[in-house]
Amino acid sequence: MKQVVQNYKSGELALLDVPVPGCKPGGVLVRTAYSLISTGTELMKVSEAGMSMVGKARSRPDQVAKVVQSVAANGVPATYRKVMGKLDSYTPLGYSLCGVVEEVGAGVDDVKAGDLVACAGNEHALHAELNWVPKNLYTPVPDGLAPRHAAFGTVGSIALQGVRQGEPRLGETALVIGLGLIGQLVAQLLTASGVRVVGVDPDPARRALAERLGAEACGDPDSDAVANAVARLTGGHGVDQVYLAAGGDSNQPVELAARLCRDRGRVVDIGKCRLDLPWNAYYEKELDVRFSRSYGPGRYDPEYELEGRDYPIGYVRWTERRNLACFLDLLARGGVDVEPLISRVAGFEEAVETYRSLQDGELKAVAVLFRYPEGDVEEAAAPEVAVPEVRRGEGGTVPARVSGRPVRLAFVGAGNYASSMLLPHLAGREGVELSAVVTTTALSAANARRKFGFGRATTDLDAVLDDPSVDAVFVVTRHSSHAELTRRALLAGKAVFVEKPLALTEDELAGVLAAVEKSGNDRLQVGFNRRFSPLLREAKERFGTRTGPASLRYLVNAGRLDHGSWYLRQGSEGSRFAGEGGHFIDTASWLLGADPVSVYAVSPPGNEDPQVVLGYPDGSTATISYVTGGAPGFPKETLDLVADGRVLRFDDFVRAAVYDGRRKGWVGSRLPKARDKGQNAELAAFVRAVRTGGPMPVPLESLVATTAATLAVRTALASRVPVSLAAAR
Repeated sequence: MKQVVQNYKSGELALLDVPVPGCKPGGVLVRTAYSLISTGTELMKVSEAGMSMVGKARSRPDQVAKVVQSVAANGVPATYRKVMGKLDSYTPLGYSLCGVVEEVGAGVDDVKAGDLVACAGNEHALHAELNWVPKNLYTPVPDGLAPRHAAFGTVGSIALQGVRQGEPRLGETALVIGLGLIGQLVAQLLTASGVRVVGVDPDPARRALAERLGAEACGDPDSDAVANAVARLTGGHGVDQVYLAAGGDSNQPVELAARLCRDRGRVVDIGKCRLDLPWNAYYEKELDVRFSRSYGPGRYDPEYELEGRDYPIGYVRWTERRNLACFLDLLARGGVDVEPLISRVAGFEEAVETYRSLQDGELKAVAVLFRYPEGDVEEAAAPEVAVPEVRRGEGGTVPARVSGRPVRLAFVGAGNYASSMLLPHLAGREGVELSAVVTTTALSAANARRKFGFGRATTDLDAVLDDPSVDAVFVVTRHSSHAELTRRALLAGKAVFVEKPLALTEDELAGVLAAVEKSGNDRLQVGFNRRFSPLLREAKERFGTRTGPASLRYLVNAGRLDHGSWYLRQGSEGSRFAGEGGHFIDTASWLLGADPVSVYAVSPPGNEDPQVVLGYPDGSTATISYVTGGAPGFPKETLDLVADGRVLRFDDFVRAAVYDGRRKGWVGSRLPKARDKGQNAELAAFVRAVRTGGPMPVPLESLVATTAATLAVRTALASRVPVSLAAAR
């Protein structure tokens, strides 16, 4: 299928061939009929992509701060790969469309195939022929409403939410600053609510359009016409509300709002304009400044948007889905008219030219729609390769590799970690062929194929698992899917590399082990990379063999996550420690040369930062302090190992030292820019094991023990008593 994309590094716009997205549970697959270009938000994004690197940095200081933090935590090379990977990727455009339901996922019962729906979301309602849309981001289109008008649903919801934040009342007067697409819709919604509207915009054509659609008067921001109209309509008191729907760097909108708003009036920011509030003006009138967050309550809440958990109507009357339905109802009943806003309807095949015309100013438009062609989507057939089979165990078969050909790898998931930490070490590696990449979103698969040279990109996991030419499968998806995908790949006879965690529950771990038993396939590796770090391996070798019990202290300065991070979704993705803690347990166990037999854990009141104490068969202990409230500039990982009169000190993959009273201590170091956490060596060991048929880099028993210990932390936190791991085995 085709999708409009942009490379944020180069600014290139393209109509790209990408795989058809799969229809996942909790949503529907929609064939697009019309999608709407947001001439404000999207063109700002397109414009930013055309800037120099310095210009991009100046436009996004928040992202620059994240880069600086990443350099401190991960070093320059890893950060550079991560940033360049993000920049040099195709990103999608679009967030408002109307289309026909092609397929219904499990758990959806309010629509059926063939129904017309309006869809929202900058990850789901894209300029693409087909989109998968979760339940709370679509709504049925009322009978009789034209699809081209229903495509305005998302942008209309943004305007509607802004109006709700202003709390307009019958007979009041409002000022709308900025008469682009959002401003025009805000003005119409206010008029439909019985509010008299004055509009402000430098473009005379937009002012005339707003007046034709119901505004009482409109004027240029630099003229006296606006102030005169406000004085006439309000008896000199000023408007009751001001809606900021303008963009740009000028502070004029907020200054004009203060001048023309009445005492204790309301100022609502809907667009992205400069907000350098003049303190005296806002203080003296005691103005109420409010923000309108996109489509309404539910926006940016992954449990609402992705998992379909609605807010009770008695507590949240207008969610983003209910706003979407309300706006469509207003359109269907004639309360709002969007037809006069449509400047052009372009064929989808003209998408790139249309964006360029808008960006160059050749096309002056309030709203532009893409119209999509009808037709069936054809998927290329997967290649078939005859490979001999070798029986493993009683219940399954494992393909034997053909000697002399490369190890063929398939990736399930191609997100940021895979693209920055794994694939750069595999792309171009001698004896390795990146055969296929599978993702649930079409564009991420296409990006990975373009950047790393995969033979094919698809959303069809079954086709890849059934392909006998694939030797190994990498599972690099979100945590909640790891165990199930690993289980399926093992049953398909593939060697499996799964990023941590292997499982989030005991039942998931049991399912993986059942697959090993049934298939006879134990070719499994979990991404515990730290034991492969060259500096840490050298430090362990310098420390030497110990004879007595050891004490190990491991401080993990994990830091706080950004709001909205999927790591925070404990209901579906487990706790942060469940997702990441296996790294540190595995490292401790590898340094101590044994698997833990007991787990004790406590957390301070009011937070979930666990302090974990692991017991080992010879009496050794490892204490892992996993904290999120430390200073961002402090190293993320530091550990001390003490035994037999010696101390191993390790500082965040940059420096290490071994102290011995009988001789001068050894000190090793790596420059921060060369911080190596072991991914390259880990991948080399895995590929070698797949190629030769030799043992996996880490024994299966150790992977299971580490996973069981990680899961036991949750039990120990709840019970406040030590948990024996021996009984669970």
